Amino acid sequence: MAKTLVALIVWLCLAFPAAAAQSKADAKKPVRPAWSELQPSHQKVLAPLAADWDQMAAAPRKKWVEIAARYPKMKPAEQQRLQKRMADWAKLTPAQRTAAREKYQVLKKLPPDQRREVAAQWRRYQQSLAQQPAFSPSDPPLPPDSQTAEAATSTAESAPRDAKPAGTTTAETSAPAAQ
Repeated sequence: MAKTLVALIVWLCLAFPAAAAQSKADAKKPVRPAWSELQPSHQKVLAPLAADWDQMAAAPRKKWVEIAARYPKMKPAEQQRLQKRMADWAKLTPAQRTAAREKYQVLKKLPPDQRREVAAQWRRYQQSLAQQPAFSPSDPPLPPDSQTAEAATSTAESAPRDAKPAGTTTAETSAPAAQ
């Protein structure tokens, strides 16, 4: 029994360093395909992801290469949608990407009827955004709406011209100004 235990310990001591050395060698291998190894047509399609390509793991790279291969067969509307989504994804911070992935996993686990409801809510939200005018931070402030402007004008016009300012007494308004 002791011989078996010693043999097991010796085997473990020899096996773990060999496994660790192998995993280090795997870790040093560059993830393929590198950006320079992509076909020019794939580089053109995947251009929004070029800056992040070197940080991507092998699985997402493979997925994107497969998408780039299907790209020429897509309808023009699908191609535009893909390009916009890739550009939007590329703009996200790593934390935002992680949050998006987590939210996707949660939504994927919902029952079909709840997923349809979430999709309907999203469509309503998108429609409400489409109905609103687009503003940018550099836009000048909006003028007061016509109702507010009309109410202010009518109030000012109906006020008596000889009305005294608020917070003054009759003696203050009737006394001549000192020179």
